[in-house]
Amino acid sequence: MTNFALFFKYIGISIRSQMQYKMSFILQSIGHFFTTFIEMICIILLFQRFGGLLEWTLREVAFLYGMINISFAIAESIGRGFDLFFEQIKMGLFDRILLRPRGAAFQIAASEMQLTKIGRFLQGLFILLWAALTGEIGWTFPKVMLLLFGISGGTALFYGLFVIQATLSFWSTETLELMNIATYGGTEASQYPIAIYKEWFQKFFTFIIPLACVNFFPMIAIFEKKCPLGSPVWFQWICPLFGFIFLFICLQIWKFGVKHYQSTGS
Repeated sequence: MTNFALFFKYIGISIRSQMQYKMSFILQSIGHFFTTFIEMICIILLFQRFGGLLEWTLREVAFLYGMINISFAIAESIGRGFDLFFEQIKMGLFDRILLRPRGAAFQIAASEMQLTKIGRFLQGLFILLWAALTGEIGWTFPKVMLLLFGISGGTALFYGLFVIQATLSFWSTETLELMNIATYGGTEASQYPIAIYKEWFQKFFTFIIPLACVNFFPMIAIFEKKCPLGSPVWFQWICPLFGFIFLFICLQIWKFGVKHYQSTGS
């Protein structure tokens, strides 16, 4: 069986196991939908109270919000194996994975898919469609492709963060809260234009963890706004690529971690 077919077989098993408890699945999905929807309500209230956020409109912020939450929901759903990898290290289960003929990264990636994140996905999609269809955007096919490119690049970036979190477990199993600063914290920060933050913050989320490259700069190109950070138009169109480059780098770090894994000793 090819890796491609085996991957979907693994995912199918994970989905069937979750659907054994349909009511639990439905309630958790609804919970994710409304929990994240509260964040958007807070943003709306902020704009109603102050009238704006510098030169940024509610629809532009909603557009960013929708993009980043869709990306994070997909990555969190398909990256659950890496997100919970530290538990396998604690229980010594990773040794068993290394004995199998398939690659370790493949087995971890295919171990679980969390469907309940569909609530966050649908909420982000709803907000994105509202911002895209009611805003003053002259939609063209290239702009639609750039939007999809940005979402897929964001998914790759967040998946890379989960891979890094799993890799750190080779040296410490208490890294979850540290990585939450980059994952959940990065998601919260990216819901607003990166230009409103301090210069060091802008550089960190552009050149170290390129979150601005997968939603802020594509949004600038789609809305045809002048970039307050001075980025050229050609960069705004290609920058989601950095999300995939980030994932590639994270996978190389993962290989380094696997190579230096010393087993549980039990």
